[in-house]
Amino acid sequence: MRAILEAAEQVFAQDAGASMEQVAEAAGLTRITVHRRFANRQALLEALAVSAKQQLIDAIKEARPDAAPALVALHRVTANVLRVKNTWRFTLSHANAHTPAAAALWDEINTHTVDLMNRAQREGLLAPHADLEWTRQVYYALLSEAINRPGAEQDPAAQDPDALATLVIDTLLHGAVPRG
Repeated sequence: MRAILEAAEQVFAQDAGASMEQVAEAAGLTRITVHRRFANRQALLEALAVSAKQQLIDAIKEARPDAAPALVALHRVTANVLRVKNTWRFTLSHANAHTPAAAALWDEINTHTVDLMNRAQREGLLAPHADLEWTRQVYYALLSEAINRPGAEQDPAAQDPDALATLVIDTLLHGAVPRG
């Protein structure tokens, strides 16, 4: 199943309208084998959405955000999430199937993010009266912009998750204001 999902991600990233047969070929399987796992293209897209969101949750948990100060936790989570987003660009950047399972996972991601934003606020990284829902939305937008940064394909250093995490966090916390 993992091979099918990874192949589907790559194939759909190249051609969003690709067929199940193209996915099967990329996975080194027959179309019948893919159809045994996924009844149709929609079922495959739904599985992609669930898998990618679960990997985001796993990446957040692997960062162990409760085991470090908020700034360190925010950097770890951001770098891990950027790694997953880079691997699952198509699935995480398109409005794929929003099944109840995918929606529940998205709610869990939002909860982890808002919890971390609350800690950042308590630790003085964010203003005491900052709107944390707006801050979450801005953070997500910064993650998307970082992963889709123009010219990143030509410069591997521009894709480094740790460097991008620093850029995202600096922008979130300080905007474009010079430090001093």
